[in-house]
Amino acid sequence: MELADRGFTGSIPQLYERYMVPLIFEPYAVDLAARAAALQPGTVLEIAAGTGALTRRLAAELPPRTHIVASDLNATMLDMATALLTARPVQWQVADAMELPFADAGFDLVVCQFGAMFFPDKARAYAEIRRVLKPGGCFVFNVWDHIDSNELARAVMDALAQAFPDNPPRFIARIPHGYHDIEQLRADLAQGGFEHDADIITLPLRARAESPSGPALGFCQGTPLRGEIEARAPGRLPELTAHVAQAIGERFGVGAIDTLMQAHVIIVGR
Repeated sequence: MELADRGFTGSIPQLYERYMVPLIFEPYAVDLAARAAALQPGTVLEIAAGTGALTRRLAAELPPRTHIVASDLNATMLDMATALLTARPVQWQVADAMELPFADAGFDLVVCQFGAMFFPDKARAYAEIRRVLKPGGCFVFNVWDHIDSNELARAVMDALAQAFPDNPPRFIARIPHGYHDIEQLRADLAQGGFEHDADIITLPLRARAESPSGPALGFCQGTPLRGEIEARAPGRLPELTAHVAQAIGERFGVGAIDTLMQAHVIIVGR
């Protein structure tokens, strides 16, 4: 997590928020916020809040009495999140999922949107999440399914493999789409102390963009994939972003994009 976290620096948070959030994160934030609201929690901890896509939805959907703490390891991402207005006050806090700075049994609900893939020790993070949950509380999170079930991410990877046939950047497949095995998820949760069997829903949604240029900018310059590209081809980031945009256009058309993305939603009780 720490290595990947260092990739969310410089202009990446702004590009991430502008291009990646509406493209792939906002639709799943709507889903998680609805699930959270249905549980009617009094206290909520969000882990890996990033630039606040889910946080803003939680603030809008949960009743005013619900106290929301939104945390992330990366202060730069939280700075971006706090600059964007939420429907009501939220407590923002820099926090490492490996060592959560919260008391035992302090939250009715812990939520995490597309953050578990970055945990360096997933069982340890799950043990920390279980520790801060109240008895009877719930942990709700999501992770991306295999990259082959996410057509746009696959197209970006294929384009970069064409550009770097001997050493393609693997960030997207290695981390965001590298934690899709359901049995591994269950095993890690059990190792983290969750005794109840998790409810896991595979949820296909649509990734939409006005043109190929937005997704190309988002993936290539608004995620840690940027560092892998720049390490292989210093000074060529704009050129390679254009190459990815061209490849996306060839695959999905040069106009508006509407394509499949897929994730697992995991719900497990304390």
